[in-house]
Amino acid sequence: MREIVILAVVGPFLLALAGTYIVRRWARRVEFVDRPSGHKRHAAPVALGGGIAILVAVCVPIVAGPLLALLVKDGAPPRWLPELIVVHLDGIASKLASIIAIVAGAVVLHIVGLLDDRRALGPWAKLIVQVIVALFIAGVVGIRAVEALPAPLSVAVTVLWIVLITNAFNFLDNMDGLSAGVAAVSAAIFALASMAAGQVFVPMLALVLVGAALGFLVFNFSPATIFMGDAGSLVIGYLMSVLTILTTFYDPAQGLKPLGVFVPVVVLAVPLYDTFSVVFHRVRLGKSPLVGDRRHFSHRLVKRGLSPRGAVLTVYLATAATGLPAIILPRVDWLGAILILVQCVCVVAIIAVLEHAAPANTDA
Repeated sequence: MREIVILAVVGPFLLALAGTYIVRRWARRVEFVDRPSGHKRHAAPVALGGGIAILVAVCVPIVAGPLLALLVKDGAPPRWLPELIVVHLDGIASKLASIIAIVAGAVVLHIVGLLDDRRALGPWAKLIVQVIVALFIAGVVGIRAVEALPAPLSVAVTVLWIVLITNAFNFLDNMDGLSAGVAAVSAAIFALASMAAGQVFVPMLALVLVGAALGFLVFNFSPATIFMGDAGSLVIGYLMSVLTILTTFYDPAQGLKPLGVFVPVVVLAVPLYDTFSVVFHRVRLGKSPLVGDRRHFSHRLVKRGLSPRGAVLTVYLATAATGLPAIILPRVDWLGAILILVQCVCVVAIIAVLEHAAPANTDA
């Protein structure tokens, strides 16, 4: 298993690292940059296009893996392949069609994101494309959440989930290193959860996303020298949503309890809190919930006195605090599961109380 983790993380990390460096130089040369304006308050123009490196670093490995498995499964596998991979070659090879479909959805969202980064398309155009991609994944490819439900209802739930998580990470891309870092933390937790469920391919997909996010984060952590833009945040959110659907959280045959289906909500509690809270604030002020501003969780932490780096690290820690207990959620009894869910609610509630508290008057 150690070899799989290294293979799945290091390769994408190096691809993202090299790709981000190359894209940054290209973006600066052609002036594909994000200039300070409106709610964007960075001091100087910052290179865009980081999403290109993320897409390549994720999609090349996850397509190459099943393709290689298909080519070698009927012959003598290379000696350098870990034994755990060798015994699952047939299963990995069988995922190739689904992976190509998932990558196709990512490419479509990436192109739309690139166009929006270059010249704003407007929120509704992006939302329509997201719904179309989600319908393709759920209705045509057949990757669905809550498959116990009737097919039409399962498709509807899946589309809603994909669009919600895609936008959650798009919303989260509001401060240097935030979206990529939260994605890395969340994907690592999903990798551990899917390993605990006995899966092989899904943990590899999650770890690839971890490696790609970390490689990009080298250049994106504050002070960022390149942004992922919508071309990256839409792809990350989409892949995170699909990853959660592919992970097994409830399976009586493996001893996974029913409340395990809440694992994705617990792990992604912080991004979901940010999404719903910022939408609430915008609607309350009579503004469009899809138009960007500086009312996000991270911005509110900065207003409370944290530095931008401190706010980002706080969000990382909050994500880990809600997410890590979720690894054991499918295997504990009802009481244990309820306690984990209550703990998650308490962490989010503490965040809400602290970020909305008025600064104390320290004058004596």
